[in-house]
Amino acid sequence: MLLKPDCIPCILRMSISAIRKLISDEKIIKEFLCEVLEISSLRGLYWDVTSPEVIEQVMEKLVDVMGDPNPFYSLKVQQNERMMELEPYLKKSLDEASNSLYLALKLAILGNGIDLMLAETSLEMEKAIQERLEETHIPAERFLELEEKLAESELLLYLGDNSGEIVLDKLLIETIREEKDLEVVFVVRSLPALNDATLAEAEMVGMNEIASVLENGIDGPLPGTLTSRCSSEVRDLLQRADLVISKGGGNFDTLEEEKDSYNITFLLLSKCIPYYNYFQTQLYQPILANFFRE
Repeated sequence: MLLKPDCIPCILRMSISAIRKLISDEKIIKEFLCEVLEISSLRGLYWDVTSPEVIEQVMEKLVDVMGDPNPFYSLKVQQNERMMELEPYLKKSLDEASNSLYLALKLAILGNGIDLMLAETSLEMEKAIQERLEETHIPAERFLELEEKLAESELLLYLGDNSGEIVLDKLLIETIREEKDLEVVFVVRSLPALNDATLAEAEMVGMNEIASVLENGIDGPLPGTLTSRCSSEVRDLLQRADLVISKGGGNFDTLEEEKDSYNITFLLLSKCIPYYNYFQTQLYQPILANFFRE
């Protein structure tokens, strides 16, 4: 999905929020914002680009300001630790569920909003997750489509998104593998991009114990998956996989134009008006969108 007018204020808010998580010096923050405002797409001068590509330019400027190629590392560790604290509770919920795959999918999609829950205590997060699960529904026909595709798949390629969220991705993969013994490859960012998971964060939550973990090969802080910039190994896996599961908005935005090239399922939350218009889903509702080749 190419850049929409709605994306510009969203990226600017994200830019300010991001640097305020790292420093409090107003002079540096103002200088950083001035540099961000020089990006042509954020001034409406170039639209033929995806939001993750614009955010990559923001991230490059942030890295320069901070002098650190991985400025959000401590935040990513915190997000992982908080969700790992909840893992026993979540596993118990899955064990007691009448349909563990359906619940695991809902949890994985809700994980796409992990930033919204981070300020809460573990007990408050448990309550928030439970409340959101009760309000969250996946259309039955889309769930059944995915369930059937999983049943016939031998190779699943799973494109990861944020730290913290990947704990819920891990639970989904574990649930899938309990029902079917298939090969799973979990793809992470090669270079740090905001709070997206890299190899270090994936290994921290034990993803490497249940799946092969592979870096995407992209040589920049891109919070998405542009296949033209991925390694040949990832491009080959995309073609060979019986099913690709793509998590989060950044992966959707960069893969939307190629959705008919693979058997792909997008899992994300409808966080903005462009997603509402595209998926015809109410704001902050779960999206499970299957694009399967005939």
